[in-house]
Amino acid sequence: MNQMRDIQTACVIAGAGPAGLMLGFLLARAGVDVTVVEKHADFLRDFRGDTIHPSTLEIMHELGIIEEFLKLPHRRAPRLSAEMGGLTVTIADFSRLPVRNRFIAFMPQWDFLNFVAAQAQHFPNFRLIMQAKVTDLLEERGKVVGLEVETPEGKFDIHSKLVVGADGRNSVVREKAGLAVENFGVPSEVIWMKLSKQPGDPNEVMGHAGPRQGFVLIDRGDYWQCGYVIRRGTFAEIRERGLETFRQMVVDVSPLPADRMREIGSFDDTSLLTVRIDRLKQWWRPGLLCIGDAAHAMSPIGGVGVNLAIQDAVAAANILSEPLRNGRLSDGDLAAVEKRRSFPTKATQKLQLMMRSSRRSDQAVEQKRQGPPAFIRGIARWPVLAHLAGRLIGLGFRMEHVRPR
Repeated sequence: MNQMRDIQTACVIAGAGPAGLMLGFLLARAGVDVTVVEKHADFLRDFRGDTIHPSTLEIMHELGIIEEFLKLPHRRAPRLSAEMGGLTVTIADFSRLPVRNRFIAFMPQWDFLNFVAAQAQHFPNFRLIMQAKVTDLLEERGKVVGLEVETPEGKFDIHSKLVVGADGRNSVVREKAGLAVENFGVPSEVIWMKLSKQPGDPNEVMGHAGPRQGFVLIDRGDYWQCGYVIRRGTFAEIRERGLETFRQMVVDVSPLPADRMREIGSFDDTSLLTVRIDRLKQWWRPGLLCIGDAAHAMSPIGGVGVNLAIQDAVAAANILSEPLRNGRLSDGDLAAVEKRRSFPTKATQKLQLMMRSSRRSDQAVEQKRQGPPAFIRGIARWPVLAHLAGRLIGLGFRMEHVRPR
């Protein structure tokens, strides 16, 4: 289709991330005409969430595509671990989960998104438009009725019964809609970087997860994606102190050999992520709904943000498919999606905030001790808690299921 021409569709989704593509796939599967727009030309971006949790793997099973999906290169973590006092401690165990695949699959997010997009494109009523930046909402008498987008070929309008904002924590859709955001203070940031993976590095399970005094390793096969946690607003000060000082700060907490940090040739080899926890006071307004990070930004703790977004998409598809297909979408349907997903969102954010409060309290008592957060020490003391943590990380507070076609 010529992108310069206006489009009429039942649902237009802004953002081809995990939430947007999964919702588009499920709506198309249910017989709804759907258009997904993405501002980038492809999905190849570093420092994104790479964790596919057991809850998402179960969704792929319910869709009948799990075997094909698991043929993609990935690494499996049946448990997550952290180092404490020189010992490796299991902090989340997935072995008892009531699902078919009891592990986290570590896979580059671009592979996951390409796979879901390919599956969705089997349906003739699914349309994906890349390099389409949302510039404004279309409104009529207080109701959102579509999007204005800009592409390399020019601007055009997409008219729809429903607009879904799935365009991330810096959502243009929610900003243009004027939806009120509730912020929760999380005074930290993560400096991401790549380091090579070499023989003798930490074993696979340790490498996959847990924080080691503010340091995270994610195994991407031939290299490590590393995250170094700092207080918010201190990155400029770290840069002023120089690259060598930064290297030493990471060496002090990293389980990798010190000479590995020589691979960071400048601060251009790093990427700064602001840790943010927020959520919309109301996820919708007439004709518009936000899901995923556009509705609720999460801390990277446990890698739950991506999987919560996918759960949002499944719930939204279950609730909205029939009203969209029959042309009877109401405000009550949009409110029902928020009601369904509000509890798991609030509970997850509350737990993340409690974990950070626990760490701050611990540091206040033992200012000079550079140890792990209190919740990790608690799991080390009572190993049975690792199974509880595995359930919360692996499945969340409310797991959604795909409805049969």
